[in-house]
Amino acid sequence: MSDKLISAEQCRMARAGLRLTAGALADHAKVSKVTLSDFEKGKRSPHPRTVAAIRAALEAAGVEFIDDVGGGAGVRLKKRALGATISLEDLNAENDF
Repeated sequence: MSDKLISAEQCRMARAGLRLTAGALADHAKVSKVTLSDFEKGKRSPHPRTVAAIRAALEAAGVEFIDDVGGGAGVRLKKRALGATISLEDLNAENDF
């Protein structure tokens, strides 16, 4: 896990790429759904610990965050072996890609 913060846009893109509901991400990151929603809408800047928890949950689910190196920050899905799918709820240290 990185200690770099992510933007609201990266959070929304990552969640969309994973087809993850806001509720599921909030549960996995152990943050309130309102906090996540407000962050994604740009209504508030959560504490860095909160953003780090959201980032960690998204990374555990298979997202890689791309730093802005001139072309803009972004996200991508990690490459997985064919047929390798694990639900977010079932991810743990043993099966993390």
